[in-house]
Amino acid sequence: MAAEISDRIRELAEARGLPESEVFERALERGLKDLWEDLVLARYLDGELGREEAIERVGRTKVERAEREQAVVEEDVDWGLNA
Repeated sequence: MAAEISDRIRELAEARGLPESEVFERALERGLKDLWEDLVLARYLDGELGREEAIERVGRTKVERAEREQAVVEEDVDWGLNA
């Protein structure tokens, strides 16, 4: 897997004309951003974080999407239990 990651970084660096270190830094930033948003939304949906605070941290669009997704899952579970 490490070789595959190195190959991808090298290919991206060549394609974008960037140093490999910058490609790695951008990938790390993007990955951390996604992980952070996942954590904030999970805490919100688990009731550990208020809605307004979640909106401040990740934005209204992401919070509303998470709410819709949670509602759909709950509907599916209810349907499955009552079918």
